[in-house]
Amino acid sequence: MRRLFVVTTLAASLLAGCKVGPNYHKPATTIPTDFHGPSETLESKATSYADLPWWQVFQDPVLQNLIRTTLKQNYDLRTATEKITTARAQLMITRSNQFPQLTANGNATDERSFSGFPFQTRFGTYAADATFQLDLFGQLRRATESARAQLLSTQYAQKTEILTLVSDVASDYFALLALDLQLQIAHDTVKTQQDAVKLTMFRLEHGVATKLDVLQSQQLLDTANAQIPDLERQIGLEEDALSILLGEYPHAVTRGRPLVEQPTPPEVPVGLASSLLARRPDILEAEQNLISANAEIGVAKAAFFPQIALTGTGGGAVGRSSVFATFISSNIGTWSVAGQLTQPIFEAGRLRGNLRATESVQRQELIAYQQTIQGAFKDVSDALIAYQKYYQVRVAQETTVKDLSDSVSTSLTRYRGGIATYLEVLDNQRSLFSAQLTLAQDRGNEFQSLVQLYKALGGGWQQ
Repeated sequence: MRRLFVVTTLAASLLAGCKVGPNYHKPATTIPTDFHGPSETLESKATSYADLPWWQVFQDPVLQNLIRTTLKQNYDLRTATEKITTARAQLMITRSNQFPQLTANGNATDERSFSGFPFQTRFGTYAADATFQLDLFGQLRRATESARAQLLSTQYAQKTEILTLVSDVASDYFALLALDLQLQIAHDTVKTQQDAVKLTMFRLEHGVATKLDVLQSQQLLDTANAQIPDLERQIGLEEDALSILLGEYPHAVTRGRPLVEQPTPPEVPVGLASSLLARRPDILEAEQNLISANAEIGVAKAAFFPQIALTGTGGGAVGRSSVFATFISSNIGTWSVAGQLTQPIFEAGRLRGNLRATESVQRQELIAYQQTIQGAFKDVSDALIAYQKYYQVRVAQETTVKDLSDSVSTSLTRYRGGIATYLEVLDNQRSLFSAQLTLAQDRGNEFQSLVQLYKALGGGWQQ
């Protein structure tokens, strides 16, 4: 038996490096040499806008506090963090199978009798067992490799959650500021039109205006008043959404700088296309899932080969007994070593089916990895196009608002001089009000597209 133990141990040492199943190699993936988007935004620089930490990108102190609160309290992020703890514990459990398992037990008995034949017995036993699974074909090591990859996957999933939360909070905050700006425009328009209605009624009383002029001036006032409750509704919903991201019950959200005072970067370098693979945590997460699935193939293949386990047992018994004042003592010790070999012979296709299933899962994870990379480049391209075009739309809309402001001033002068009707003034005022609201939306869209570009490039999760 001792020879068997020595021979088996030597064999295990020689085969310790043997692992069946494919070793992981990073898939050869063809990626574009540059990002698709407006040519004027594509700068081939090693550095990227996403290399900046989020507190340098979003410089509003109130927004920074909102992001910090979210990263501390958000339930989705807390759940993602707990999944890391679970995966770490699972790795510990899986890895423990590579080491000997030791157990010990003992019991004691104290029995006395005084009727019939008086006697007293004290008896105790103790034992220790050791079991060691020889990992000749790497089944346990492959399982540990898979569990370790799953741990890394959950860590990258947490980073993805951080990236998403940072961008969601910033995007909702800028959307809220855009609604605030629209509400301010509506209130300013109401105030201006109230004065215009009073002036028109005054002119009517002095015979230099008509009743129609008064009714027409009232129309824009009614339109602006109708916008206010709808904008307030949207603001309330946006505040509720932000509150939930913060991990809090719905409440009013503090604002910092108004939208028109928010700084925008002078340039937004996107960085090299190849660096996107290392910066996007969702790509890294998908790769770890692929590594885990690849290792599971080795686990399935190892199940076809013999499984050898060594078992060692040692123990003893100590007892003392008295009958008619005669004492008898005993002390017994035992030990044994055994080896067990298990070889699957007929499994009705179970092992082969399991292998095919794990190979299929590995191919699915490879497809998911490649698809994630393509999706990442699409995200960057969409964000680049959106940011550049929203910028152009906002600049053009500013020109429109300026022109309409001049038209309103000119038409008012013509109306007061009796050259034009109030309908001309009203048309220009309506156009100006609508253009101002559109400009506020365009400003918000520009900032939100900047946030989406930062997210698409993989920025925001570095702490």
